[in-house]
Amino acid sequence: MKRKLVLIGNGMAGVRCIEEILKLDREAFEITIFGSEPHPNYNRILLSKVLQGDTRLDDITLNSWEWYERNGIRLFAGETVTEVDIKRRLVRTDRGRVVEYDELIFATGSNPFILPVPGADLPGVTAFRDIQDCERMIEYAKTYKKAAVIGGGLLGLEAARGLLHLGMDVDVIHIFDYLMERQLDPTASKLLQRELEKQGMNVLLRKETAELFGNGRVEGVRFKDGTSIAADLVVMAVGIRPNVDLARRSGIEVNRGIVVNDYLETSVPHIYAVGECAEHRGVVYGLVAPLYEQGKVLAEAICGRKGKPYEGSVVATQLKVSGVDVFSAGEFMDGEGTESIKLYDEARSVYKKVVVRQGKIVGAVLFGDTSEGRKLFDMIQRGDSVEALSLSLFAPTALGGKGSLAAAMADTDVVCGCNGVTKGAICQAIAEHGLKTVAEVRDYTNASRSCGGCKGLVAELLEHMLGEEANRYTVKETICGCTDLSREEVLEAIEQRRLMTVKEVMSVLGWKNEEGCSKCRPALNYYLGMLYPGEYDEEAESLFVNERLHANIQADGTYSVVPRIYGGVTTAEQLRNIADVAEKYNVPMIKITGGQRIDLLGVKKEDLPRIWADLGMPSGYAYAKALRTVKTCVGKQFCRFGTQDSTGLGIRMEQTFERLKTPHKVKMAVSACPRNCAESGIKDVGIVGVEGGWEIYVGGNGGTHLRAADLLCTVKTEDEVIEMTGAFLQYYRESAHYLERTSKWVERVGLEHIREVLFDVETRRALLERLHKALSATKDPWREIVENERLQQMLFRDIGDKEPVPVE
Repeated sequence: MKRKLVLIGNGMAGVRCIEEILKLDREAFEITIFGSEPHPNYNRILLSKVLQGDTRLDDITLNSWEWYERNGIRLFAGETVTEVDIKRRLVRTDRGRVVEYDELIFATGSNPFILPVPGADLPGVTAFRDIQDCERMIEYAKTYKKAAVIGGGLLGLEAARGLLHLGMDVDVIHIFDYLMERQLDPTASKLLQRELEKQGMNVLLRKETAELFGNGRVEGVRFKDGTSIAADLVVMAVGIRPNVDLARRSGIEVNRGIVVNDYLETSVPHIYAVGECAEHRGVVYGLVAPLYEQGKVLAEAICGRKGKPYEGSVVATQLKVSGVDVFSAGEFMDGEGTESIKLYDEARSVYKKVVVRQGKIVGAVLFGDTSEGRKLFDMIQRGDSVEALSLSLFAPTALGGKGSLAAAMADTDVVCGCNGVTKGAICQAIAEHGLKTVAEVRDYTNASRSCGGCKGLVAELLEHMLGEEANRYTVKETICGCTDLSREEVLEAIEQRRLMTVKEVMSVLGWKNEEGCSKCRPALNYYLGMLYPGEYDEEAESLFVNERLHANIQADGTYSVVPRIYGGVTTAEQLRNIADVAEKYNVPMIKITGGQRIDLLGVKKEDLPRIWADLGMPSGYAYAKALRTVKTCVGKQFCRFGTQDSTGLGIRMEQTFERLKTPHKVKMAVSACPRNCAESGIKDVGIVGVEGGWEIYVGGNGGTHLRAADLLCTVKTEDEVIEMTGAFLQYYRESAHYLERTSKWVERVGLEHIREVLFDVETRRALLERLHKALSATKDPWREIVENERLQQMLFRDIGDKEPVPVE
């Protein structure tokens, strides 16, 4: 039976957590959500757009009423939970409703802080926190013209900008020496103030409110220094406080927020907290990106799949404040023990500062030109050395026109910081799904779904991809000249129509050449086997000659035989067996390969089944689009420098993934230390032992197009190596074009995108399930032919190779 899950709070953090739970297991829970507002989940970050009068609630709605219904979620909007009975596991609402729970999530958010000064309760005084506040301010602006916003932080400035847009005169009142002190240093703040004053705001600094005064409604603000200003509307934007009253009454541990551990668990079993109401390691977060990170960790925990814990967030702010671009991250204020690198171009209102502590980049502030913000944020998170900082960051900005920034970005650069979406992921979605609008990109990738600050950059990417100068992203790549269909269209049709043979695919999908060609037939054969492991019977006539005969054809028409030698480790018995076979069949050459195996060259075609039978060893797949070898060094067992058991792991990897069919050949290596004697840095998958764990590299190529592998991740255990490698291989199997090496595939889809896929616990689990299903259906082809007289007759005696099919 489904467990009962209740979410208190229908805001961004809580509902995003529900979205993550649905991704992990749609059938695990019967979900009930209570929201105090009479609306579906909407984007609070965009309230300032609503306040400006050109955006409606529907435009900022994140999850429609239909979404809740489609996902089987009971939403009680406009209904507030007033009591939680932790002993009986039930909640009661202000409408008398009682709902039981097995798991309960607090996502009660925060409340606006109202200054405890005389007159704070006068009509005309409002907070700026929800859609009702926006509607109230819009109504006031129709009658009154003089507004005061108390609070010079981000929220206050957004409110002020909206009121300016509505035609009001606006004073911004701030108690501190400069605006946005939590996001900017004094220099950047002064530049911002200058820009805001140009827009018409009047900024009053170092002003502490003493009272609000008026006869029947607010008429002005008086300060503790004795001065005052007139105001028909006063907006309180002085901060927020976590909404913890219900949790406190329920007996849950509360400090500033609801105290949670690294899995967002509260002091009471089966009760969790996420978002602005949660306090993690003494910190309460108010930005959306950390809250989404929390939601992902909580979703895994509540589904019983505890993965990487939430360990806190390095906070970055990249915003457009009243049309001005600002960015800050990490430790951006100068202090004891820090040094900074600065560019200050007052004439062009550009300011850049990078803060360094003990040679490492720890913080940054950007004003005016924030194009390098996400890159700097990544460097701060990694703790990069200052030597890694390019001085081009401090060069004068010289973007050559619209779209040039998008073109200059690397595929791994993050476009949407709130949701962690890279340029490569957006470009891939545009290319694969034919996206034409920012809204379509948002729906497919989540980019621009939250604060919307990246919407302009997403639009630039669309223009870059779909502009007059078409590039490889917009050109439709068909499988071959026999069809006008792309790989994605063919795969979709195969699955939708349940096509089960190469001939059926070509017939149903209207192949121009009814028999296909040497390019599409092997590709279709691979795709069918990948989609239907255990169901699809491989068609020998659709294979390259090497794969058809399970041996590599040589220049003189003879063949080579390469038995499987796991991890390059053999035994005296295997060596005697190989030597006996070589003598018995007069093998002209015995060669040690670069993959640490033994190659018997010059074997006659008709002798192949007998040699395989006498060897009694599995095929080394030296001919196949599959895992070829796992090269190893001797490792810590013998090497003075080895930190890990590379041979043992190499053998385990080869035994785990042998016979796995892939779009192209795959070679692996395991090195016991960074000296890399097994050449792990130029393999499709390379593993390097380090103190306390393993580094996993992917996308390397030691062939004609040499490419160094990219570091995918670092893990602690051999089990994690197997898991991440398996997920990587399966994603490569499912998304690469046939005959596309991992080196080209990684470059095409982007390393960051691959990480996003593999680091998602549920996605990785699904990939591994499909991988294990594929592996369970494999058979050793040499043994199968040795035991099947009909196959021997068909392949090695009567029927020669039909046409000269290329082998690579």
